[in-house]
Amino acid sequence: MAVQTLDAFMAEVGRLTPAERTTLVNQARVLIEQIYVHLPLKRAMHAVDPVQRLRNLAARIGPMSEREFHDELIGIFIELRDLHTNYILPAPYAGKIAFLPFLVEEAFAEDGSPRYLVTKLFTGFSHPSFGVGAELTHWSGVPIDRAVEVNAARQAGSNADARHARGLEALTLRNMSLCAPPDDRWVDLVYVPAGGGDPKEVRLNWRVFAPRPSPNGVDPGDAASPAARLLGYDAATEERRRAKKELFNPDAMDAEAVAVAAAAGAAAPATDPATTSTMPDTFAFRAVHTPSGEFGYLRIWTFDVDDANAFLAELVRILGLLPPNGLIVDVRGNGGGNLLCAEGALQLFTPHHIQPTLLSFLATPLTLALCTGPGAKSADLTPWHDPIGLAAEIGAPYSQGLPVLPEEEFNGLGQRYQGPVLLITDALCYSATDMFAAGFRDNELGPILGTAGNTGAGGANVWTHELFRELFPGSEFPFRGLAEGATFRVAFRRTTRQGKAAGTPVEDLGIVPDAVHRMTVRDVLEGNQDLFAAAGRMLAELPVRRLTGTPGTPTAAGLPVTLATRGIDRVDVCVDGRPVLSVDVADGGSEVTLPRSAAGAETVELAGFIGGKLVVRSRLPLG
Repeated sequence: MAVQTLDAFMAEVGRLTPAERTTLVNQARVLIEQIYVHLPLKRAMHAVDPVQRLRNLAARIGPMSEREFHDELIGIFIELRDLHTNYILPAPYAGKIAFLPFLVEEAFAEDGSPRYLVTKLFTGFSHPSFGVGAELTHWSGVPIDRAVEVNAARQAGSNADARHARGLEALTLRNMSLCAPPDDRWVDLVYVPAGGGDPKEVRLNWRVFAPRPSPNGVDPGDAASPAARLLGYDAATEERRRAKKELFNPDAMDAEAVAVAAAAGAAAPATDPATTSTMPDTFAFRAVHTPSGEFGYLRIWTFDVDDANAFLAELVRILGLLPPNGLIVDVRGNGGGNLLCAEGALQLFTPHHIQPTLLSFLATPLTLALCTGPGAKSADLTPWHDPIGLAAEIGAPYSQGLPVLPEEEFNGLGQRYQGPVLLITDALCYSATDMFAAGFRDNELGPILGTAGNTGAGGANVWTHELFRELFPGSEFPFRGLAEGATFRVAFRRTTRQGKAAGTPVEDLGIVPDAVHRMTVRDVLEGNQDLFAAAGRMLAELPVRRLTGTPGTPTAAGLPVTLATRGIDRVDVCVDGRPVLSVDVADGGSEVTLPRSAAGAETVELAGFIGGKLVVRSRLPLG
């Protein structure tokens, strides 16, 4: 890992010519004015006019310094309060993170007051008294709560919880490609050591490095990648997640390297697949013990995975290893990723048919042209052509919403975990993770426990400027090359919810949890103990269902099946989609005989009911 001082990094920064600046501003205006799907919403909710600000910037480019130009363009995008839609600075900023050698997290005292604690140190950094558990009181002379508040105001989060979470994280980690570099070369901290005592002071310098990308991640500018066209993510959160892992968790990086080598056939797996995911940058899992009992715990670090089928296959494998009486699914800090991963995962936790979120375009001449242009077919945009045309004809701002794929694509695997499920969210959850949380709520999978009062509230499919340019080249489209690796990302299809919240946008509104647990000192320093206890209490109140079938040897009478049931009173059996049997059951085991045709069937599905309500579903293992 190559680390620079901030001064050394800034010495590499170049200058854009006036023509290059003009091109950047003009391309930003094309994206915002003609493609940006949330423009009407942002104008209404946040009273902003990015198009006029871009006009003003174009008129005064010449006399501006390099820093002034970047700051103004950054500011135009930040005021949109949309973490999908960014100006990405040119080289050498792109891909670089400025960092301080520690992490700070917020915990709440019993009286509800926040405390800001050091929770991790950069590998190799040591100090006699500034260590894990130290409590920050002042940041460069500013009281720490005010420092967090000021930093939060500089973030593009769409609600107060989102801005606060990102303001706290950006105290020590800054995405150089998305925000202005730190003005200060160091920070002066006042802190109380972990063991207590008098306040002490320490000065720490900013440093810069480039975190390695995820081995399973999506290249957002790769026009040949289907996943690049189906992204919904906060790139800054994903970059910081990778940075935190590389800076503060070398063991996790080692495990990742082992998994990558094993997947490539270069080495035999050195970890136990019963306890470690084959995609360790994506999943972690284990059993957790709480005062309310033992439950499964699944951490989904990211949905930014290029191969959705591999993601789902590994998730199915993991679910088969976890305790069956209840599951905690934790998506805190997950900035989103591949929409097919996020929405495809929902079916695994419910017996019901999943309805995915719907995507719609801003109705403009350019979005209509995109749906018939050279890249429309490969990007699966053609179904939106007629809805955009209709919206333009009747004066509606948005086209009709359509699922990104047919609903059957999100229901092919069926339920794979039958116990009660609880979701943990925070204010860093964004985009595809917001959609996962929305689907969790709208499809009634289980309760949501938040460590903040809302998620990050991002609801869109995001494309890069490079992707538009590669898929829609030529003079008939307005996309032009940009200098020195500078680029943009833009939300170009918005998402709306299904179920009881049908038609509600995810953007700016987010998903409000059913209950909120404020993180405690024990949580941030001792492995989430109080958070797991709160989740355990909620899970323990939910019923546990079980329905499995073990086929026997076919006979002249039919196919014998041994059923194992819990929490249901009826089982219906379908063979290749046709109902063939319905039996009353009680907890325990029972024997049924299916028609002889079941022995040669492609699918035999068991549906469990209680009081006439479908509550669990299972597929019979055949062959």
